Amino acid sequence: MSDIQKHSSEPADEPQREESSRGPALDDSLESGQDAGAEDEQSSAEQGAAESRNEGEGPHIPEILPVLPMRDSVVFNSMIVPLFEGREKFIETVEYALNGNRFLLLCAQRNADADEPGPSDLYSVGTVVMPLRTIRVSGGQLKILAQALARAHVEEYEVHDQVMLARIRVLEDVTPEISDVECEALMRTAREQSEKILHLRGVPTGEIMGVLASVNEPGRLADIIATNMRLGMTDAQALLECLDTVERLRRVNSFLLREAEVTALQARIQGMAREGMEKTQKEYFLREQLKAIHEELGDRVDEEEELRQLRENLDKAALPPEARKEADKQLHRLSSMHNESAEATVVRTYLELLSELPWKKTSRDRLDIARAAEILNEDHFGLEKVKDRILEFLSVRKLNPASHGSVLCFVGPPGVGKTSLGRSIARAMGRRFQRISLGGMRDEAEIRGHRRTYIGSMPGRIIQAVRQAGTRNPVIVLDELDKLGSDFRGDPSSALLEALDPEQNAHFSDHYLNLEFDLSKVLFLCTANQLDTIPPALLDRLEVIPISGYTEQEKLAIAKKYLLPRQIANNGLKAGDVAFRGSALTRIIRSYTREAGLRNLEREIGSVCRKLARRKAEGEKPPFAVTPAVVSRLLGVPPFRDEENETQLIPGVALGLAWTQAGGRVLHVEVSAMKGKGGLLLTGQLGDVMKESAQAALTYARSHAAELGIDPECHENMDIHIHVPAGATPKDGPSAGVTLVSALVSALSGRPLRGDTCMTGEITLRGRVLPVGGIREKILGAVALGLKRVVIPSQNLKDLEEIPHGLRERIEIHSVETIDELLPLVFTPEQ
Repeated sequence: MSDIQKHSSEPADEPQREESSRGPALDDSLESGQDAGAEDEQSSAEQGAAESRNEGEGPHIPEILPVLPMRDSVVFNSMIVPLFEGREKFIETVEYALNGNRFLLLCAQRNADADEPGPSDLYSVGTVVMPLRTIRVSGGQLKILAQALARAHVEEYEVHDQVMLARIRVLEDVTPEISDVECEALMRTAREQSEKILHLRGVPTGEIMGVLASVNEPGRLADIIATNMRLGMTDAQALLECLDTVERLRRVNSFLLREAEVTALQARIQGMAREGMEKTQKEYFLREQLKAIHEELGDRVDEEEELRQLRENLDKAALPPEARKEADKQLHRLSSMHNESAEATVVRTYLELLSELPWKKTSRDRLDIARAAEILNEDHFGLEKVKDRILEFLSVRKLNPASHGSVLCFVGPPGVGKTSLGRSIARAMGRRFQRISLGGMRDEAEIRGHRRTYIGSMPGRIIQAVRQAGTRNPVIVLDELDKLGSDFRGDPSSALLEALDPEQNAHFSDHYLNLEFDLSKVLFLCTANQLDTIPPALLDRLEVIPISGYTEQEKLAIAKKYLLPRQIANNGLKAGDVAFRGSALTRIIRSYTREAGLRNLEREIGSVCRKLARRKAEGEKPPFAVTPAVVSRLLGVPPFRDEENETQLIPGVALGLAWTQAGGRVLHVEVSAMKGKGGLLLTGQLGDVMKESAQAALTYARSHAAELGIDPECHENMDIHIHVPAGATPKDGPSAGVTLVSALVSALSGRPLRGDTCMTGEITLRGRVLPVGGIREKILGAVALGLKRVVIPSQNLKDLEEIPHGLRERIEIHSVETIDELLPLVFTPEQ
């Protein structure tokens, strides 16, 4: 089997591998400007001789020629090609030809693996060539530069002196009759497709296209292009055997079309690979430059130093055995990774977390109860019951340090100091303070952390808070516990169950950490505005401490002691620049704020201070006296007025009391009776419980119509409409029952109710008045509106202990057990 190959991109003086391959690609062999990519060794004289032989009549070809088998390549006519032969048997065949008439017949093998092919292993059509030059190269191979002269068909084979000879018949090209336009179209298409392929491969097309443009014969153009295409053996042999020059060019065009598609796809794949490689190389060069810069600056930390530092930090952290085992495992992984890889970044971040967590470090508690009481009184005014419970909590901690105690949950309106109580507790105990806002949190991973499956993984908020505190016994306030949400990502409130349970949190597991961490030393405190939205399982783990709104006296004292000095300092004034005289602060509290907390009050005081700061900045000399008149001038028209209270109520209007997250407020209930068919219409966004209270009130009024001075038949020919103003605000609850009864009796009897009296309480069909919640806040709301009398259920008298004595003196409080006791108190005296 022949070792003869066509020359591609290897140097001329180096041997080719023994297996032959297809000829060089179009872009490789045509770059030199020759028809078939002849090597640099070919002299211009030889090229001229070859061209003259092709253009003239050509040499006489004998009928019997030595045969040189080709492994996997086909040589086309009129080409100058380099051939290599490494097998002695066929080297002798070449020498036989050189010693004789210098002609060879090249025939392709059917089976490229046959080392000594016989006649049956060869195709019957081959190419007659003339060796122009032969060179012995290293390894005993023979290099031949040969000129292809003609196609030939083998008639029969014979062997002479161990050389395979063949009797041949020279085959001539056949050019059918075809229009010049069609022939030109075929040749132009072949040139354009060749240029497209060269362009996709990034090869300059000038000289090559010049060679192709100089060929005007379709058969020769087809042979030139076919020589340089990556054709399979079957396709190349079929093209060699095709004597019809036009058909041969058509086949070449089809091959070119397929090759163009393959080349375009290959170019796209190589472009993608090149982009990735260029990015990698760019990153590599940038990293090397960065290292060089660090070395020049003297601040470069190599990988070994970084690993050593990590190991030292882990040793100092005093990790538990299980955590240390995991840390050593991750350190071993990190040492075998590239320092800049993404996975190395994840592992390094994880090890840094392990080294920074306070596994054993705790702060020493300062459980001085007297000092704690001073701190609480210094930071907060009032809230005596809350302070007492906190001091009890600290006392138990002092006497029994091993006691876990309960998780305190402060529940109350906004702005009453729930979060600042947690800060005061931390200061009193000498512990670090951390706050976690739970408002709007919907992802369970915020509590338990993300698993280490991607670069952006991070531990949960609790582990992060402990890490930031630097000790394993900080005070952590879980703020806005009632604002937790849940969706497809999980329920954060369920994840809190383990953290807030003293029996479980010693083995708290964070998904990112993937190790147990002891939270039993952490003092958790929670805050909320209401309890309705807290899940029962979570609420069961909490000790609820209600915090009511502040009275006017408390607000006044807090404003003088805390708010006013803070706002004076924040707005660039000095202590002596502002003097609030008389009832200026009272004016702000009554006319410009209606809230249970203090935030709006501080905003209004800050607004006054800003305006005074402007006057000082403009050159006016302090001090500035602030009187009620000055307050009205600086803050504008008051949004709230006591004059809004109606001293005279029309029949059908009653004043009730309601509790909201912002504190207590006065609720107006309006009832109108009109001709109709006994219908009941309820408006004002009333909830189901409040609607049921309205039904119960109507039933009571109808069943006691004679006693109440109401026409017993009125319900049959009248419709009743009950409306509660502020219709955009939802309202619900049973505490408006007595207000609804009073308004219904007033509307149906035509008698007005007292304008200075409000009421609250749940009713039954038998006329009993049941207790309700939020008595303190409701009475605060009534006092803030300037009402003089309030009626509450008798069972709520115990709640009056929470109301300061000074506040109780400002309003007349009546208690009732039945509606019969209620009505004489709410109607005007003359009725």
